[in-house]
Amino acid sequence: MMTDSSLLNSELELQQQEELYQQLLLQTMGNMQTENPDSKVIRPQPGMCVKTVSEPGMQKVFINICQSNSVPPPPDLSREELVELLQSEDPSGYRVPMTLGEPHTEIDNNSKGCTAYDVVINQEFFQMCQKDPLFQQFVILVSLEGLEHKYNLELSRDWKVLKNRKFLGSVSEQNIRTKSRPVIQELQPQQSSSATARRPEFTLLVEPPAGVPEYLIAEIKLPGVTSSRSLVLDIGEDRLVLTARPSLFHLDIFHPFLIDQENSVAQYNNSTQILTVTMPVVSS
Repeated sequence: MMTDSSLLNSELELQQQEELYQQLLLQTMGNMQTENPDSKVIRPQPGMCVKTVSEPGMQKVFINICQSNSVPPPPDLSREELVELLQSEDPSGYRVPMTLGEPHTEIDNNSKGCTAYDVVINQEFFQMCQKDPLFQQFVILVSLEGLEHKYNLELSRDWKVLKNRKFLGSVSEQNIRTKSRPVIQELQPQQSSSATARRPEFTLLVEPPAGVPEYLIAEIKLPGVTSSRSLVLDIGEDRLVLTARPSLFHLDIFHPFLIDQENSVAQYNNSTQILTVTMPVVSS
């Protein structure tokens, strides 16, 4: 039996091209991380796969809820507190930090095309949700709402957790932000002072006061802070963290809005010693 050497050479070339592609991909991801030190690449672990449909077209949608310790955990919440939260008029006051991946096309068990989204939450929080059906339903609901807000979707609440599948497709790396983008604009640069770390006074304002909110404005009083150089500000989609070094103030709050991190702006007024953070609202 004769072997066609041209076929073998073609297969070898394809294998070499695939290996070269993987090397270039890893190199590119590494360069992205080096060029953007405010973010890092993570590979989350599979968790559970939720099946639902998008309305009104009734197209199949799969949500891969993954887990990673690189995502911060939400504030501690007991089962009793969760019940009260779900029965309250504004359950959106409690936020679960998560990353929402881009949609990707996959093939379901019936060999039909479908859309899948990857959601990553804190690993310990995910494990807790797996032990309690109420927490599991809560994190699925939060994931649905997050995807709806980010991608302007309408997803059915008649979902199903797949028993024998933790992930649809293949687990891909995700780029998550580790530092904030907004730049603190300094009016009068001076030296910073130090004191014992404490929680500063702050006010959250919504503009306009009535109707659909366009901006969330945080005004934070920082007496004793004489320069914005001592401030470290981190703005997440629904979280604000501020530290005044060395150990002067520390503030870590969640707010009931999804905001546009890229276009948020912070300004420190040295005369009034008030930091004003203006954050465009994506959805509430």
